[in-house]
Amino acid sequence: MSLFVVSDVHGYVEDLRDGLGGAGLVEGESTWVGGDHQLWVLGDLLDRGPDGIGSIDLVRSLQQQAPDNVHMLMGNHEALALGYKQFPETRFGELWALNGGLESDQKGLSEDHLAWMRSLPVLARAGDFLLMHSDATDYLEWGSSVEEVNESVTSLLADDTDDAAALWGVFASLTNRFDFAGQDGSRVAQDMLRMLGGSTIVHGHSIIGSLVGKPSEEVEGPISYADGLVIAIDGGRYDGGPLLVVELG
Repeated sequence: MSLFVVSDVHGYVEDLRDGLGGAGLVEGESTWVGGDHQLWVLGDLLDRGPDGIGSIDLVRSLQQQAPDNVHMLMGNHEALALGYKQFPETRFGELWALNGGLESDQKGLSEDHLAWMRSLPVLARAGDFLLMHSDATDYLEWGSSVEEVNESVTSLLADDTDDAAALWGVFASLTNRFDFAGQDGSRVAQDMLRMLGGSTIVHGHSIIGSLVGKPSEEVEGPISYADGLVIAIDGGRYDGGPLLVVELG
């Protein structure tokens, strides 16, 4: 059994389908053939690219076929889409437009889609890997364990909430980045792993090109940094890079 991760699809559903097919996880349009392999999507299915709704529907179809094998984390663009849908006249509206929000995605979001997005976890442990969307320590504001963090966010995003400030807080925290990239990045990563468990952090969000200082078109695969404690997997598809489906082991 292998663990595969992908992140920041941003509406490029055909690239996702091709990548999962190339990894031997999917056949045809959306048939799961991955057996006991595990797939984690680390957030940001929506915005920027051509078909965010199609990307959601593909992941949800795979989850329905293999509920114990296909998993999804919330990214900042899922939180942003929820915020704009619920509170379009607030600052969510401005930020949604600035961050590649598409009317086609918003119009296509059903109540079922919204309920699914609200229920998404923000952190996961898969073996020795600590999986998250953002390369940030803000998750620790919500708790001191993976379970506590996820329960806190789920409560904040309950479908009966009318608290725009709470939803904004989730979005803002998931938008922060680069906490493991500084001179003390290894120490920061160690502290987070000590708190939440695992031996290696895996994240999307910050495109690899921004971490290594080169155009996304030149990115060929994931990178390991912070003394090997952190792996970045976002190739920057919306920025002209590859959509990476990464086998971690």
